[in-house]
Formats: sequence, structure tokens, C-alpha cells
Amino acid sequence: QVQLAESGGGSVQPGGSLRLSCAASGIIFRLYFLGWYRQAPGNQRDLVAFITSDGSTNYTDSVKGRFTISRDNRRNTMYLQMNSLKPEDTAVYYCYADLRAPLTDYWGQGTQVTVSS
Repeated sequence: QVQLAESGGGSVQPGGSLRLSCAASGIIFRLYFLGWYRQAPGNQRDLVAFITSDGSTNYTDSVKGRFTISRDNRRNTMYLQMNSLKPEDTAVYYCYADLRAPLTDYWGQGTQVTVSS
């Protein structure tokens, strides 16, 4: 059974930092394309950052220079280091994995990030 489990969310003041983790089980982790998405109330779920199986990364413009995505294939875990957090980063953050093929996609349950003074 495939499971993606996020952790590390919480409440932080503007300018603060959080590190999200996504621990995977039931998949050959190193083969998977991985991503972080977020969804704020009333909004659609948007891609924040992704990392390919060979380690290439990409970010949405609003988080470039502040967020860093990484993966540890030995620990089957993906990370999102979030620095200089802003109130507009407030959302539920979801981890995602797929093999770039139909019916190979998986989602975590999400972790809440709240940035507020």
C-alpha cells in the first residue's frame, strides 16, 4: 500500500521558516517525480515546486529564492525548506508523487502552514 505522509507544518510569524517532510512507503521512491502543492481556502491546488528522479528542480515564481525542494532517496523522504515566509504562503501543503505515466500518481493528506503575526 502506497502512503505519502507529510509533517512539519505549523504556525509561524512572517519572515520565519519551516521545513516540511514527506515520507513515502510502498513505492520505489528513487524512480518517482515528486512535487509540493498548496491549496489556500477558496483557491485551486497549485504546484509550488517539483524535483525529478534525477534531481532537477523547478519552482513557481512566488517562492523562488525562498523555498528549496530536496529529496533523500535513502530515507524515501522529500523536503521543502521554506524561508522568509509570507502571509500569502498560508495554505495546506500536499506532497505528490508519480512516474510520469497514467494511474501512477499519489497524494499525501496535507499539512497546514499558517503565516500570521
